[in-house]
Amino acid sequence: MLYRRSGLHGREATRTEENSRQDGFVLFLLGSAVFILMSIALEIYSPVAMTDFNGPYYGTRCFLEHRDPYKTSDMILTYKADNNNNSFQIFAGGRTAVELGYLPTIFPVTAPIAFLAFGPAHLVWFALILCGLIVASFLMWNVSATHAPVVSGCLLGFMLANSELVAVIGNPAGIAISCCVVATWCFVEGKYVPAGIVCLSIGLMIKPHDVGLVWLYFLLAGGIYRKRAVQTLVIAIVASLPALIWITSLAPDWLSELHGMLQSLAAHGAMNDPGPASSGAHQLGMMVNLQTVISVFRDSPPFYNSVSYAIAFALLIVLSLTALRSKPSPCQAWAALASIAALTMLPIYHRQTDTKLLLLTIPACAKLCEEGGLLGRAAMLITASGFVLTGDFPWVIVLRVISHTHASTSSILGGVIVGIQIFPVPLILLITATFYLWIFLRCVTTERSQDCGERPMATSRTSASN
Repeated sequence: MLYRRSGLHGREATRTEENSRQDGFVLFLLGSAVFILMSIALEIYSPVAMTDFNGPYYGTRCFLEHRDPYKTSDMILTYKADNNNNSFQIFAGGRTAVELGYLPTIFPVTAPIAFLAFGPAHLVWFALILCGLIVASFLMWNVSATHAPVVSGCLLGFMLANSELVAVIGNPAGIAISCCVVATWCFVEGKYVPAGIVCLSIGLMIKPHDVGLVWLYFLLAGGIYRKRAVQTLVIAIVASLPALIWITSLAPDWLSELHGMLQSLAAHGAMNDPGPASSGAHQLGMMVNLQTVISVFRDSPPFYNSVSYAIAFALLIVLSLTALRSKPSPCQAWAALASIAALTMLPIYHRQTDTKLLLLTIPACAKLCEEGGLLGRAAMLITASGFVLTGDFPWVIVLRVISHTHASTSSILGGVIVGIQIFPVPLILLITATFYLWIFLRCVTTERSQDCGERPMATSRTSASN
């Protein structure tokens, strides 16, 4: 009788688990459907569609035509030769939408697309971002569904349903981050490793400031992870070297030209100025690095840069030292990568589109949710807050409401509005990075204690499982 009850209980548990997986997958599919349909509609009708694709596309065409892609006049010539209406968007400060703000390492990735006319080229790019983010999200759900399928499906569905901006404007972060997440899954799960090496190489070539810390973790973690990191770097160097040699012979001053352009964009009041006077840091697609918060207290680049670097560097040192004394394991890796996903955004220039790297927080969150308790609830709250506060639609609503207040910035209400615009995203990223770094430390300490035959520290089933 006991055996039959146990068997029945087992069947019921299996059935419940299957239902939970189905529910989680349905939530994921709903988010994917919203992402695809809304992105297509906005891409057709939005006046800013593909604005972030212009630079890489026309920069690569300019490069292939033996012009200097880091010289605005050469870029405009390439653009006008290709565009019938010969018009282009002018930003504040006289900057144009056809300037290239990426390293020449992007050219091997964009060159095949740049051979196409802009019409089919931008559709291919758009499709790559859509497919890349959905595939990357599915792989994160695949890892997490074993632990908390409904929570994972809900978070991933919400994230996808709020990711239209990166696809509509054609920001290369959509491809770089997708490749990074796919590569991470390949390395940690030990599947399709050659594809993972290629994907991480592509991510590094497109946006090293998005992908670099993920690569650094694999290098520091040792074992097979270090081997994958070295292989990735070799592939990236080999693929990028011809472009670097060519651009150096074609435009010997390309590095100083790129630096000058980035400096002008970050000047006081310009698009990439993190301070309160910025013309482009506090709207949809906002800047999310720590400088935006610290500049509210003192709008001085030496001050807010130094403080931001110090905070991020302290977290990075702790994470790096912990990674060096850890052993390669999926539990430790997902905890470390969850912290890195948020930490990456903090010290240097990043925008809302880059926060899709928070996909890497889902597996660690799911494991903590499965364990329950205070840590599980904290993980759910922090991770969900990260997705809500970096989502597109929540900010569309908030910014719409703010636009109708007409409050003076010198008033109390004006100060509150400024705080609402600037503080939430960088602070939730800092909280996320710190929380998952603590989880990573606990994982490493617990596993080392178990390996030494010691009694595991503290009360935590969560630590042991992570």
